[in-house]
Amino acid sequence: MTKQTITVIPGDGIGPSIIDATIKILDKAGCGFDYEFADAGLTALEKHGELVPEETINLIEKNKITLKGPLTTPVGEGFTSINVTLRKQFKLYANLRPVLSFKGTKARYENIDILTVRENTQGMYSGAGQVTSEDGTEAQAMSIVTREGAEKILTFAYETAIKEGRKKITAVHKANILKSTSGLFLKVAREVAQRYPQIESTEMIVDNCCMQLVMNPEQFDVIVTTNLFGDILSDLCAGLVGGLGMAPGANIGEDCAIFEAVHGSAPDIAGKNLANPTSVILAAIQMLEYLDMGDKAEKIRAAITDVIASGDRTTGDLGGTHGTTDFTEAVLERL
Repeated sequence: MTKQTITVIPGDGIGPSIIDATIKILDKAGCGFDYEFADAGLTALEKHGELVPEETINLIEKNKITLKGPLTTPVGEGFTSINVTLRKQFKLYANLRPVLSFKGTKARYENIDILTVRENTQGMYSGAGQVTSEDGTEAQAMSIVTREGAEKILTFAYETAIKEGRKKITAVHKANILKSTSGLFLKVAREVAQRYPQIESTEMIVDNCCMQLVMNPEQFDVIVTTNLFGDILSDLCAGLVGGLGMAPGANIGEDCAIFEAVHGSAPDIAGKNLANPTSVILAAIQMLEYLDMGDKAEKIRAAITDVIASGDRTTGDLGGTHGTTDFTEAVLERL
C-alpha cells in the first residue's frame, strides 16, 4: 500500500507549534503519513517575497491533502486573503465546520453537535465588483450566487448528513431581503430537499438562526448556507463549545482538500508554549475521516476527550495552567 503524503503548511504565529503537536499525535496513532512542508502567509512573504509561493501551490496540487496552521494576511490594500486565494485556486467549494461539546471546557452548553456546511467560493467572498470611488466616499462589492454553486453545496450537505447518520438540515438564508441571491439559494434548497425525504428539512432566516443558536442550539443538526452567513454562523457555533480553539475546519473540492485550524495566528502568544492545539488536532481528525481512516480518528478523539474531561495538563483557555507541549504529552500518553 502506498503511503499517503500530506502537504503541511505550519503557518504563522502559534501555527508551527500546534502543527508540530498534531504531527506527533498522528504519528503516535500509527497513521503512517509522509509529510512535505510548505510556506504560506507572513512566513512565506519574509522568505520568498510572496504570501503563497508557486512551490506551495504545486505541493498542494501534487499531494491533494493539506494540513494547515493559521495564516496571517497583512492588513491593507494589495493583499488578498490567503484562505480565499487557496479556496478559489483549488475550487474548494465546501467548508465544513463541526462543533462538538467536550466535557471539561466550561462552555455554556453540554450537548452540542452541529455541522455547518458553508458554500466556500461564491456570495460576498467571490471578490467580484469590489470598487472604491476615487474620492473614497463610496465602496461597492458584488455578491454572486449561481444555481450550479447552490445545488453543489446543498447536495454535498445532504450527502454528508446521510454519511454521518445525521437527521436534520436547516437551510439558512435572507431571501426576504436579498431576493435575488439568497432567493435563488432558498429556491434550490427546497428543490434539493425533495430528493432526500429521509432527512428532515427546515429553513430559517439568518438573523433568527443567530438568536435560536444562542437560545436553543440543541435544535440544530446540520446548517447549510451561503458564504458570508456560513462564516459568521460557524464562529457563533464555536462559541457554544468553548471558542475557536475547539473548532476545526475542512475545505473540500472535487479532488483536493485543505484541513485547518480556524482561529488566528495569535502572534501575542507565539513562541511562549501557551497555545491550545485542539483546533488543528480536530482538523486532523476531519482529515482522517476524509481519508476513510475512521478508526485512527476515533482513537485520537477519545484521547483528546479524556485529557480535556480530566483536566490533565490542559491549557489556559480550558481552565488549566499548562502549555502546548504538556497538553500534547497528555494526549500522546493516552495513545
